[in-house]
Amino acid sequence: MTRIIASLAEISAPYDVLYCDLWGCLHNGKALFPQAVSALQAFRKKGGAVVLLTNAPRTKHAVKRRLDQMGLPEDAYDAIAASGDATQVAMLQGAAGRKLWHLGPGKDEDLFTLIPDWLKDQPPIERVSLEDAEGIICTGPFDEFTEVPEDYRGRFLSAKVRGLKMLCANPDLVVDFGDTRIYCAGALAELYAEMGGEVLQFGKPYPPVYDTARSALAEKGISVDNDAVLAIGDGFRTDIKGAQAEGIDALFITGGLEAARFGTDVEAPDATLLDAWLAENDLSPRYSMGRLR
Repeated sequence: MTRIIASLAEISAPYDVLYCDLWGCLHNGKALFPQAVSALQAFRKKGGAVVLLTNAPRTKHAVKRRLDQMGLPEDAYDAIAASGDATQVAMLQGAAGRKLWHLGPGKDEDLFTLIPDWLKDQPPIERVSLEDAEGIICTGPFDEFTEVPEDYRGRFLSAKVRGLKMLCANPDLVVDFGDTRIYCAGALAELYAEMGGEVLQFGKPYPPVYDTARSALAEKGISVDNDAVLAIGDGFRTDIKGAQAEGIDALFITGGLEAARFGTDVEAPDATLLDAWLAENDLSPRYSMGRLR
């Protein structure tokens, strides 16, 4: 049975590192959650390290730029590990070929331009039309505010018939941008897989992004055992299942994507509803709370 807590400080003592999700935990796509920022700052002040572990389909550099624009203080975290970073490695190593159709918005351009030094000797990736592609890299719909996965069924059928492999840079199905729910790359990848296409995933809950997080810590000279790591997230398919697969304790933020399931008070999830839903979905986060604080 998950323990419902009122603040991160209640349970933070045994942990040296936090893997903290962004959307739904630290911000809503438009604005930061001040109490969440304060909770991370307090954890670091006591000597802990924070990795912002995100399924953003772009590199850590682009993620940092956006967080800077939103006003996130640098003393709230130590490192950023993004699904886009893990995807970029596979892309540059030719996991789906060298001629790729990029399905996604222009804001994900950094995947092709900000190349890590250790990968600059790889043969270049050429972005081409779907008709000329050897594979697909998917970072989301072209227009995430108006398009839905079904808009791509025809193009996916053509790609599947040709045996094109898809690299999915964000396994999330949806995120909430303010009060608007929008589709992510994961929803497109799910449709492609249902149609028989081959998909490789790199963000939570899949191992590559956790390897990226450990590498980010290593660059800071930090080595940590899994029992000293706490994963924080609002996505049960991604954050919670990923933590369970990695053998990491999890703090489930119920006031994010699944807020409507647990009663009328987002800050205080109904324990009966929460326990029943977790059991139904075979989930066992060690802790839960309404909002990160």
